Amino acid sequence: MKKNDFKKGLIHGIPICLGYLAVSFSFGIFAVGQGLSIAEVVLISMTNVTSAGQLAGVPIIAGAGSLIELASTQFIINLRYALMSVSLSQKMDKSVRLPDRFLIAFVNTDEVFAVSAVQPEGVSRSYMYGLITTPYLGWAFGTALGAIAGDILPAIVSTALGVAIYGMFIAIVVPDAKKHKPTALCVLTAIALSLLFYYVPVLSHVPSGFVIIICAVIASALFAFLAPIDTGKKGGEDA
Repeated sequence: MKKNDFKKGLIHGIPICLGYLAVSFSFGIFAVGQGLSIAEVVLISMTNVTSAGQLAGVPIIAGAGSLIELASTQFIINLRYALMSVSLSQKMDKSVRLPDRFLIAFVNTDEVFAVSAVQPEGVSRSYMYGLITTPYLGWAFGTALGAIAGDILPAIVSTALGVAIYGMFIAIVVPDAKKHKPTALCVLTAIALSLLFYYVPVLSHVPSGFVIIICAVIASALFAFLAPIDTGKKGGEDA
C-alpha cells in the first residue's frame, strides 16, 4: 500500500468515525433494550455496517421472525448500496483488485461513498482501505459502548438514549421533505400505510419486516409514477 494514500484515507474517515460513534451508541442501547445480549449486538455491527438495516433487523430477530422476512427486509433497505458500489467502482484505479472490491463494498456506506466520490482523481486501494478503517472501528466501538451502557444504565435513561437513533432518521428525511413536496407526500403515504398495518386487525398480524417492505415499495413506486424525478431534457437538448 502507498503509505501517504492510506494515511490520507484514515484522516478523511475520522469525521465519519465520530459521527458513527454517536449513532452506533444509540443502536447499541436500542438493541440491548430489545433483549439481545451485548455480544450479539456487537457481532451484528461488526458484520453489518448499515444503520437502517440493523435498526429494522433487530426487532425481527428479537421477535423470532423468519429468515425470509429478515433477508427480504435487508435486501430492500440496503439495495442502495449496490448502486453506490457500482458507481464507486468507476472511480477506483487499477490498484484495486477483485478481493479488494469485496472488502471495500462491505463498508461502502453513504458517507464513505460521498467522501470517495468527491475526490478529484481516481481513488487507490490504499486510500480506500484507510477511508473504511476508521468508520468501521467507530461503528463497532460505539455499538459496544452503547450495548454496555444499555445493560447497566437505569431503564428510563437507556430508553431515552435509545430514541436518539430514530432522531437521526428523522433528521435525514425532514430536510428533503420540506424542500420537495412529492418527497413529503411519499413519506406521509408510507406513514399512513404503516398505521393501517398497526391498527387494522386483519393487517396487524403481518410481521414487522414485511410491513417495512410493503410500505416502502408501495409508497416509492407510487410516487416514482406520480412524480418522477426530472433527469434532464430529452431529444438532444442541453440539460
